[in-house]
Amino acid sequence: MRTILYTGKGGVGKTSVAAATALKAAGQGKNVLVMSTDPAHSLSDAFDAPIGPDPKKMATGVWAQEMDHTAMIEENWAEIQSYVSTVFEWQGANTLAAEELAMLPGMDELFGLLMVRRHHQEEAYDALVVDAAPTGETLKLLSLPDQMNWYVEKILPIQRRAAKLVRPFANRAKSLPPLPEDSVFAAGQRFYEAIAGVEEILTDRKRSSVRLVVNAEKMVVAEARRAYTYLNLYDYGVDAVVVNRLLPDSVTDPYFSLWREAQGRHMRSIEESFSPIPILTARLFDREMFGLEALGALAEDVFDGTDPLPMLFNGAAHDVIKTEGGYEVVFNLPLAEKKEVDLSKRGAELFVRVGGYRRNILLPDSLARLSAAGASIEDGRLKVRLTDVI
Repeated sequence: MRTILYTGKGGVGKTSVAAATALKAAGQGKNVLVMSTDPAHSLSDAFDAPIGPDPKKMATGVWAQEMDHTAMIEENWAEIQSYVSTVFEWQGANTLAAEELAMLPGMDELFGLLMVRRHHQEEAYDALVVDAAPTGETLKLLSLPDQMNWYVEKILPIQRRAAKLVRPFANRAKSLPPLPEDSVFAAGQRFYEAIAGVEEILTDRKRSSVRLVVNAEKMVVAEARRAYTYLNLYDYGVDAVVVNRLLPDSVTDPYFSLWREAQGRHMRSIEESFSPIPILTARLFDREMFGLEALGALAEDVFDGTDPLPMLFNGAAHDVIKTEGGYEVVFNLPLAEKKEVDLSKRGAELFVRVGGYRRNILLPDSLARLSAAGASIEDGRLKVRLTDVI
């Protein structure tokens, strides 16, 4: 089943673009589910119709779903939540407060992503379009399996064995907090396996991709560039960037001249930052984009008569690879020669020019502190080395 995950800074129109994508694909004979994992659901507003936790048919070939996370919490977190609540109660919290504290921040979005795995297992649709949370929250969730991996593989088994040995004595000592039963560790293992399953689906570039929705505005573009680097860092494939709400050529009022100039400048930045990834565009419409008619018009603007479901780009404009001495940022630059390379770094921004080819990317915070130690070109790939300052 094909999966497309849309994310972007809040307010850029990703929900409308996600809904429009589903409508466009359904118009070409596919059965498509568009699902919101954002706790602040907007799909109902986009379709101008009520949507619930179960898939609801919105048009021929289109179903929509706004996640109710209660069932997913019960299935994946209840046992862990019960234990954590017990610990908080032991520390003096009342039952209601303990239950609230046992729900970690961001769990709603995470359980929404777990539904992606369920839909893949059920295979009831040809495609799944995910209207994800804004960029920052989505990136945290997508990086979670990678961050949990070391703990689950190295530490959890040791803690599980230790708890089994100590539990009979600790449970008799009222001065110690209750130790988790083995079933709690098992639930934690299942929880990790579930989110790792989501990662496996979303990092499979043969069936899944991420599309970034942006407006041609400075802060929005900066966040998208940083998001793109993070997505590469965790091996999520970005196959398109959708630039939404561009002033149409028909708007000639001088009042908008500075706005048009700024959009043109930011469009050039988008093209420099994301090329060769396809850049799709949609104009600023003269009305709000809700309801089937408006979403259909948006779909035609974005996809211009093409099929929205195939992978639009299978590769990376740049990759971030961990090495023994630091990291390498790798660009695909066929036919480039070493003498053409010019490299500089300022703060979190890396600037690379190869002849007439210019690229600048915002590095993740974890790489911003590193220094550019040099560059080399091998087999059409420019490798920029980032190392600690010595």
